[in-house]
Amino acid sequence: MTGNSKDTDQNKKGLIASLFPGVTVPIHAKMMIAFVLVILLVGTVFLVIGVRLISNRVLAEAQDKVRNDLNAARVIYDSHLQQINSVVCYTSNRDFLKKAILDGDMAAALPEMTAVGNAAGLDIFGVTNKYGKVLLRAHNPDKSGDDLGHHDFIRATLNSESCLSSTVVFSQYELEKENPELAEQAYFKLIDTPLARPVDRSEEGSGMMMIAASPVLDENNQLLGIVFGGILLNRNYTIVDQIKQTVYEDIKYKGQDIGTATIFQDDLRISTNVRNEDGTRAIGTRVSEEVYNQVIIQGEPWIDRAYVVNNWYITAYEPIKDLSNEIIGMLYVGVLEQKYLDIQRETFFTFLAITTAGIVVASGVSYLFARQISGPIRQLVTASKQVAAGDLNVRVDVQSNDELHFLAESFNDMAESIQIRDQDLKEFATKRIMQSEKLALVGQLSANIAHELNNPLQGIVTFSHLMLEDNQSLDSNCQYSLEKIVAQADRCRDIIRGLLDFSRQRPPDKSFYNVNSIVENCVSLVERQALFHNIHIVEDLQEDLPLAVIDPSQIERVFMNLIINAAEAMDGSGQLIITTRKNEQTNHLEISFTDTGTGISEENIRRIFDPFFTTKDVGHGTGLGLAISYGLVRSHKGSLLVDSTIGKGTTFTVTLPLDENGANGKDH
Repeated sequence: MTGNSKDTDQNKKGLIASLFPGVTVPIHAKMMIAFVLVILLVGTVFLVIGVRLISNRVLAEAQDKVRNDLNAARVIYDSHLQQINSVVCYTSNRDFLKKAILDGDMAAALPEMTAVGNAAGLDIFGVTNKYGKVLLRAHNPDKSGDDLGHHDFIRATLNSESCLSSTVVFSQYELEKENPELAEQAYFKLIDTPLARPVDRSEEGSGMMMIAASPVLDENNQLLGIVFGGILLNRNYTIVDQIKQTVYEDIKYKGQDIGTATIFQDDLRISTNVRNEDGTRAIGTRVSEEVYNQVIIQGEPWIDRAYVVNNWYITAYEPIKDLSNEIIGMLYVGVLEQKYLDIQRETFFTFLAITTAGIVVASGVSYLFARQISGPIRQLVTASKQVAAGDLNVRVDVQSNDELHFLAESFNDMAESIQIRDQDLKEFATKRIMQSEKLALVGQLSANIAHELNNPLQGIVTFSHLMLEDNQSLDSNCQYSLEKIVAQADRCRDIIRGLLDFSRQRPPDKSFYNVNSIVENCVSLVERQALFHNIHIVEDLQEDLPLAVIDPSQIERVFMNLIINAAEAMDGSGQLIITTRKNEQTNHLEISFTDTGTGISEENIRRIFDPFFTTKDVGHGTGLGLAISYGLVRSHKGSLLVDSTIGKGTTFTVTLPLDENGANGKDH
């Protein structure tokens, strides 16, 4: 107990008092010390948060930049592919080639094919017949007659008879057939690379090629053959150097290229301007396993920092796919991370200097202002305590021309607003309590009156029916009057029954039950009645509707009420659509009753579930049917909704909760 009392006393004294026990410290000194402590705390927090935000922003900007750089690299990559496509498509339409194929004299086309291929810088350039058999290789005329029809780009061109271009992988054997020098150019010995995934192979002989193919058609658009041409990307630095020159302008940072680009075949660098420690291009090295898994395996772009050969870069990778949409490689651009790390470090020291200077200046200014504001602050504190204690009449008078004056006015306005609001809340609460008590009294009184009237009224109903049955010899006037007595007595009985049911609804006796069965039973009960002779009832019931936990007798009463109300709204002629379905999102059953009646006005919809509200003629309704139905549905933890359009019709929708195990329940 003693220790707790000391802690409480310290809390009451505050931090400043605990720092100077037994010493009287002026309030302006306390405020100055508090200001300095707050400034130190806030300055430190803002320093940390500010540096973090700036660092994150710098990183985000770097990622946005490499994302845009990757888009530019993709455009450059695609432009080279399009150039190949243009050359191949143009050549496929030339007369010398068509004539050579028709004449079977491919040697006549060789000089022109060689000239076009050399001018376009193509590594392979050839022609096949319409079955994919090679007729001519411009760069290796001695190799012909083999079948290229198994290649996707040839097969796709044969099928579509249109120009196609893509990136494909040629095996070492296929490269040797095209040109033995290409096989040598594509060959790599794999170089151990930090963070790369472990592999069993130590060399790579296949090559990745940008290739295009176009059909050769005669004058009747009949396929004569296929022209194909491509450029091997292995050890071809034209594209990556163009990306570096265009996007990064060969800028260096601390002796290193600030930006680099690479084309990967699978995870192998086959064309790059990333440098090894000795300054040579890092071809034969491989990408990190983390990047490989995301880009090659998962097919997702990588926009993040990554370790590239021997340094960290802010990088962007995206997959390169062949015609079959298979990932065969990657396109990469990256910016040296060191530049952004230096920016972050400079930002930190700049923020630190600004924060320190701000603390010094703020400390001096706080001393000047602390002495001026201590008096008004004491007034505000005292007044605040009085308001907290319940005295809402207190006001503060601060005669100054600074913010404290406006603060005092705001405090006074606040106290006045609280006082007014407090009074309004008291009046509102009093009215609501009185209204609730009145409603409860009226409800109890109505139930008691209905109960007391029920017994004598039952006698009136019974004896009026007996008189009507036993006095058939009465004259017509007496007969008519007696029938009126019977009808009105029956109406009074129905009103009292409805009132009793409404005032003492019993809790539902729930069990697993098929809602469709209840709907079908209700329809069978009413469809032969005279009111339904000209009404077409459509049952749109979901066949696999799960069982619901309900009281079937109460739900049947609700459905019967809605069906009869719909028939009366259509004046005995129209269409009633009953729909059952399961709402998968809310796990509820929805039962809709849609009629083609006159509809309900917006004013009446707001009151439609009120007891004794009815739009029917006098003597044709009690106004309790929908109120009772609403209560029964609510007792099932469901809802009864209405949607109506004047002149078109009305839809009542009953929603009932569906036990998640209800589908396994026993059918009833």
